[in-house]
Amino acid sequence: MQRIFSGIQPSGIPTLGNYLGAIRNWVALQADHDCIYCVVDLHAITQWQDPKLLAQQTRELAAAIIACGIDPGRSILFHQSAVPEHAELAWICNCVARLGWLNRMTQFKDKAGKDRENASAGLYVYPNLMAADILAYHATRVPVGDDQRQHLELANDIAQKFNHDYGVDFFPPIEPLILGPAARVMSLRDGTKKMSKSDASDQSRINLNDSPDAIAQKIRRARTDPEPLPTEPAGLAGRAEARNLVGIYAALADTDEAGVLRLHGGKGFSAFKEDLAALLVEVLGPIAEKTRELLAAPGEVERELREGAGRAASIARPIVAEAKRLVGFLPG
Repeated sequence: MQRIFSGIQPSGIPTLGNYLGAIRNWVALQADHDCIYCVVDLHAITQWQDPKLLAQQTRELAAAIIACGIDPGRSILFHQSAVPEHAELAWICNCVARLGWLNRMTQFKDKAGKDRENASAGLYVYPNLMAADILAYHATRVPVGDDQRQHLELANDIAQKFNHDYGVDFFPPIEPLILGPAARVMSLRDGTKKMSKSDASDQSRINLNDSPDAIAQKIRRARTDPEPLPTEPAGLAGRAEARNLVGIYAALADTDEAGVLRLHGGKGFSAFKEDLAALLVEVLGPIAEKTRELLAAPGEVERELREGAGRAASIARPIVAEAKRLVGFLPG
């Protein structure tokens, strides 16, 4: 089986967007891939984090991932900082990557904004750490969204340059794993913006631990327009909020926009929102319950992460040791 690596930021309980865009796909990939899933706490501190909150959010995210269906006995689930090989290989990647490559990374420009002189050096070399995350396991496939494609291309550039510079065929090429049309979930308050934990309004998102009442209330309050649902997908053009709700329903029901509109086209939003809320509760209810159970015993979550880190290190350690030997480092 091909080895997959994927990471997720420790931002606490995931949103519906995280679930439909990534975590649900991770669960499915366990069937026919060797999967390594990582809570990327090293990446998180490229911007300042409250230490206690970072630890709490790492536990919360791990619990939610397990509740969604990631099996720690089948896949490897761990937190990045527990495996020092990530940081070791990242330094080698820093020295292989070229400044011109990093200067082209659009995500740094987006995150640093106008005040880039005050951005951390870690944020600037973030893509090199991402490359090390993947290369440390000789992972060959990485599930990516549009916002990470450029970083994956950089990881391949680093791997190829390392191989060329040291005259070896050590790091394998990395293939982006595109899992069909991405479920891009937008804010419930603004259909032109991505659903995000950073949004000041909790009404803009569905959290995976929301109660049934909270889910129903958020969906009822979700922004729409005065027109009924169209009967064909073409009728969603220019209607960002309507398209978002239809897209959420389609993703949860494993259908497409046309399938949703065959059932609900012509209806007003009031009736459609009730059906959507019921579907959300049906899918997310068991996840929320399992997450609460796991967080009631945080020591168990931390044990799973430690065991996962041990298994991850057993793979990464010899690979990174060989990379160090190739560079010319003496054994420790």
